[in-house]
Amino acid sequence: MGVFDGTDPKKFIADFFTSFMGDLVRGDEDPAVVVDRYHTPDIVQLADGNLMDRTKLIAHSRPARKHQTGARWEVHEAMADGDRIAARYTLHFQTSKREGSVDVYFFGQFADDGRMRRAHMLTRSVPVRAGDRRQVST
Repeated sequence: MGVFDGTDPKKFIADFFTSFMGDLVRGDEDPAVVVDRYHTPDIVQLADGNLMDRTKLIAHSRPARKHQTGARWEVHEAMADGDRIAARYTLHFQTSKREGSVDVYFFGQFADDGRMRRAHMLTRSVPVRAGDRRQVST
């Protein structure tokens, strides 16, 4: 049995990121505890050429708690095979200073317990058009 057996990959990836960000932003646990709940100890993320291991991911997540006010993942398509998933989604976000959207091309590997082990992401900022400011929530 694989991590994605019987699970819609679009729902899995949306639920993963929504739950992770929700726990990180709304919870009062140390960010390291939240990161460890959703990622294996050997996590490696490569986003637009920037490599993050567990230590860097925890450091990166600390400001999110302070500044993130909303986020919504719009998953356009996703497919899974074994322990790997590929997805194309748009992250709509709000921070204390700005809001925006980012298109993401995600290729990831997950452990049997659903924690992320490896991720490669390519992103592109989506221009915000006047009058197209949809409310997002975590």
